[in-house]
Amino acid sequence: MEIPVRTVETAERSLALGLLAAAFTGDPMMRWLFPNPRTYLDQFEAFADAFGGAAIEVGHAYIADEYHGAALWFPPGVESDTEVMVEILSTHGSDSVLADIPDFMTQMEKFHPVDENCWYLPIIGVDPVYQGRGIGSALLKRALSAIDEQGCAAYLEASTRQNAALYQRHGFEICGTIQSGNSPEVYPMLRPARTSNW
Repeated sequence: MEIPVRTVETAERSLALGLLAAAFTGDPMMRWLFPNPRTYLDQFEAFADAFGGAAIEVGHAYIADEYHGAALWFPPGVESDTEVMVEILSTHGSDSVLADIPDFMTQMEKFHPVDENCWYLPIIGVDPVYQGRGIGSALLKRALSAIDEQGCAAYLEASTRQNAALYQRHGFEICGTIQSGNSPEVYPMLRPARTSNW
């Protein structure tokens, strides 16, 4: 049975970000940034909105099957609000995390493609209750089919090897490792441009 995927409406912004907060509760990178549960619950939505919320404005944020999963995609030319992200981390991050962030962000920038025809997936997540049911794949297919039709590449950073394996099944290739100080490893992944075959 095909999993329905649709575009996030502007009025659903808070619901979509709340879903992602549930999805990332155990994510190594997000919990390195926000290890305190109260801080995580208080700050995640604002941080995620700054990181990927622009996808909602440009019509490339997707919800799967009654809020089971969400993906925020950036077409070329759309970017995260790094100023807000840095402000949140500066205000709420621990000294050890803050010491490692500049080098971590420098590494992220080094791997991020400069190709003007490359899409970027800042955030994708599935409610833990519904993981392992093909929802992540359905969200990827929805965007990648359109990206392939345009002949564009796609890029993301996987926060675990398990997630990286999912992305590899959809044509992404690991192109390095990002790690600084006590941070977890993150895996930049690129999917070269191809003809649509979904």
